Amino acid sequence: MTRPAPGLLAPAHLAVSGLSLSFGGLKALTDVSFEVRPGTITALIGPNGAGKTSLFNCISGFYRPREGHIRLDGQDITHTHPPARAKAGLARTFQNIALFKGMTVLDNIKLGRHAHMKTNLLQALAYWGVARREEMELRAEVERQIIDFLEIDHIRNKPVASLSYGLQKRVELARALAMRPRLLMLDEPVAGMNREETEDMARFILDVKEEWGISILMVEHDMGMVMDISDHVVVLNFGKVIAQGPPAQVQGDPQVAAAYLGSGNPAELMRRLSAIGEAA
Repeated sequence: MTRPAPGLLAPAHLAVSGLSLSFGGLKALTDVSFEVRPGTITALIGPNGAGKTSLFNCISGFYRPREGHIRLDGQDITHTHPPARAKAGLARTFQNIALFKGMTVLDNIKLGRHAHMKTNLLQALAYWGVARREEMELRAEVERQIIDFLEIDHIRNKPVASLSYGLQKRVELARALAMRPRLLMLDEPVAGMNREETEDMARFILDVKEEWGISILMVEHDMGMVMDISDHVVVLNFGKVIAQGPPAQVQGDPQVAAAYLGSGNPAELMRRLSAIGEAA
């Protein structure tokens, strides 16, 4: 008998309940509910325009939902500002790489710790005493744990702009790990990568879960990777959850197949297009 991953039996690390979001008359999300259990990988999938990025933006604090609640370890963070969510243990990467291209790999990674730094502005400018010690401790930790872990020691002093796309994605993951997250949100971590880069990133994501004990919420279109490494899959379509469960269960769901491939019914397509037009 197949047993669920240990984290699936534990209390929810992230709980999203009844979340709704609208832009004017357009409903981006409607009554979305799901959970991320500790030490598990939850994949959020769906066709383009299904509402995945809007949901990510609500969880990370860039959008304010019209209804519903977002709880991190039981604490309601629905109306908490993004910096406070970062301090609470929420870290995120972006679909479009958001690195400082003129800075080195090491400096980009160290920026991820900014939310947890205790040094004030004057101490940082003087760079002496507490500020210097904190900076040295941060650099040692980044080099010892994160850079070695992601196998990027050979590029640590190179400017990000000189790196390949796949390596830039890895640096962005490193910066998110520098935030010491309890929940790591990955927005299309292997988008645009070749097969070798995809396999490397999948291995790193699994290691983050297994060796670091970090829960992961991931948006991804590579269905092979999603089914291989996820513990739980949530499927969005037109802003609603149409299926969720273990990968094998979701993969065989007729509603999921229809969302990706269509039902083959022209009348159903016209009904959906009319509904979108009326909402707009």
